[in-house]
Amino acid sequence: MGKDEVVEYSGVLLVSCRSPRRWEKGFEADRSAWRTRYLLCEPRCESLCRGLLLWLLRVEPAGRWLALSCQNGSVGPKPKKKGKSKKEKEAKLKAEALLRAQQEEAERLERERLYREHLEKLEAKYQAERESELAELNSLEQKFLSAQQWKRDYREQAKWEHYLSCDGTPDPTEPQEINTFMSLWRDEQDEDVQLVMEKEEVVLNLIEKLEFLLLEASPEEITDKQKDQYQEVILQLQDLLHQKYNDATQNLLKIASMYEDSETGNMHTVLKDKNITFCIWANLKKKARFKDHMFQEAGHGFELPISLALSSVAVRMLHTHYDHVSPLWVQCQGLPRQEASDSMELAEHPEDTGQGPGEEEEEKGREEPSMPAAEETGSKERKESSASLKETSNNTDDFIKETEEETEKNSDILDAPSQEEDALLQEEPGGREEAPQVVDLEQLVPVGGVYHISALRLPPQAQDVGDWTMVELLDVGLEVYPYSPGEAEDGTQEAVQITLRLPDNVIYFKVPMVARWDPAGQQWRTDGISKITYEAEEKSITFSMSAFHTVALLQDAHLNLPYQAWEWHPTGVDEGLFTVTAVFATIQIQIKDNQCMLSSVVVEEEEVLSHITGKWMSPLALRAALKRAGVNIFPAEYSPKYVPVPRKAALAEVKAYEQMALLAAAFAFAHSKWNGEAGPEQVVFKVSEHLTASSAKGNNWSLFMFSGEKVQHLKLTETSETFSEELEEESEFHSTLYHMLKDSASNKAMDKVDRAGFLFIDSVYQLLLATRVLAYS
Repeated sequence: MGKDEVVEYSGVLLVSCRSPRRWEKGFEADRSAWRTRYLLCEPRCESLCRGLLLWLLRVEPAGRWLALSCQNGSVGPKPKKKGKSKKEKEAKLKAEALLRAQQEEAERLERERLYREHLEKLEAKYQAERESELAELNSLEQKFLSAQQWKRDYREQAKWEHYLSCDGTPDPTEPQEINTFMSLWRDEQDEDVQLVMEKEEVVLNLIEKLEFLLLEASPEEITDKQKDQYQEVILQLQDLLHQKYNDATQNLLKIASMYEDSETGNMHTVLKDKNITFCIWANLKKKARFKDHMFQEAGHGFELPISLALSSVAVRMLHTHYDHVSPLWVQCQGLPRQEASDSMELAEHPEDTGQGPGEEEEEKGREEPSMPAAEETGSKERKESSASLKETSNNTDDFIKETEEETEKNSDILDAPSQEEDALLQEEPGGREEAPQVVDLEQLVPVGGVYHISALRLPPQAQDVGDWTMVELLDVGLEVYPYSPGEAEDGTQEAVQITLRLPDNVIYFKVPMVARWDPAGQQWRTDGISKITYEAEEKSITFSMSAFHTVALLQDAHLNLPYQAWEWHPTGVDEGLFTVTAVFATIQIQIKDNQCMLSSVVVEEEEVLSHITGKWMSPLALRAALKRAGVNIFPAEYSPKYVPVPRKAALAEVKAYEQMALLAAAFAFAHSKWNGEAGPEQVVFKVSEHLTASSAKGNNWSLFMFSGEKVQHLKLTETSETFSEELEEESEFHSTLYHMLKDSASNKAMDKVDRAGFLFIDSVYQLLLATRVLAYS
């Protein structure tokens, strides 16, 4: 190769020159034909080579020139005999490092190109197989429809068997039967408290049947007219039951002198069963030193102002372990309704404030339950509070559309409230700083029932006159004592002090909030209650009230959210164990066929709620029992406002629950820490084939990401440093989780999946849907 020449030899570009300027001019003219070639020159032209490389990188895009080396020792200046200078060595090291970086970048780009080509091939295969996979999945999803049909047949069979039994209890769905039942009971006179308590069990069962029917039945089973009818019957039964306790209280007070205490001369008694605790005290002697009383059998007590201690008054503390005071939507909240739609999506509606469309009608709220005159029309006045319960029949497509719109607006994690009090209470519109505080019933819910605390006028007592017993009869019913608080000697307002024993079958994870019921506004308030003292060990709470009210102990409905972890493991044929680790408790629920059983609730390493542990019941009944016990792990449609978790699209979430339920007979599922990193459109969870006790132990878990339309096996692990959507080697895209797991699962596992019973699958789906573990963990 001669002077100042550029030639190509065996596919390699050889460069030889003496003058860089002259060479650059020649290179400028012909460089378009020399791309991606090797540039070589002899070692003594090192400065020229370095200059050429920098120039080439400047005029050409990065990564075009692959290497730089030297050849042809006859060209260039003669090398110096002594070693290279420090600057020359550093320059050489920099050049080599730059070359290595360029090589690595080129290799990276090549890998990305190959990976893109691989993904394109997988995408093409996914699209080609999509229809056949969805068709096969659709045949499996028929099990959901089979479960819905079985439930309808079961309800019809139960209805027929009840008709044949002739046990005297009415069918609450038959207007003639339930109206006759209520009419006959309403006409019964001279009932005592014990008889009402016996009838109460029947009434509560009738109410529960109607509530579950409203929540579980598909739109094809009941019409809107029937829904209105069932809600009206629920309200009428609730009011009639309380009215009967008022009548029994009046009958007892008429003969209070027959049960006077030998020590105090006053009358007091306690009656209780699993549904109610009835405490009553009659001030027969009217002595100031007997102004307080503690019902030892119940743990409830009171202290009256002096003015009341000297009056003809009776105090009743009626603790109903159920809540028939709050609006109907509060009593039934958190129990999502099942829809037998093609996609079996989540039946949920976004904005449920508990106020029905009839709120603007000129109806007054139900009066205080201790005021009998108001209770006669209570069911009509409360009808508006149940209107929102009808919203549970919203169709699934509307929910998905609304949820996805909310997801776009709320993809970021919600900010936690700055002050707990601000989150729990709402100030009345137009109110000042001293305005009464209204409880936000979407966040705080009554737990442990309702305490009806009443001051009643003591009716005339029987007197013995010779051989006669005479009593003045007043046809006025049970009267509320007209008490208005005065001022004490120190100038402060007189108050009634109340002590309540918290029920043993309820868990309060934090200090409960005491609220009073406002019958006019149909809402719970915290004003009028002061000096609250909570004794955790004694399980009691003491407070003062300016008047007598119906009160409840409220707890944050979301204090156990978000979940810390969750797992599902099959344990036998159509059996499995679902474990949820919440903020304050660990809950284990066993499923077998169409039944659920609470295996354990552990709080601070101690098992609690033994009264409902180990009992088989329907998924709906179990949810209701846990909520009544204060363990609420069932988010409502408005829960995202109060729980700081990223939103998840309904399509991805619900489809995942469906397909997890279909595979639950042979596969274990669990929480992944990467679920929150996957974005709102996709969910991530762990899966492991589970045929033996140790199947899902250790490192057998695999991570899958699901968008509702596409599943992919991730190379990611729980110990990875950052989230990545890179596919596991030799894995493919699939339209369903069923086909994704089928690629690597054993024949025995897939056979077990195919043979799983539809009632078991439906029960697993209901539990996943109710807890929404993919959205709240």
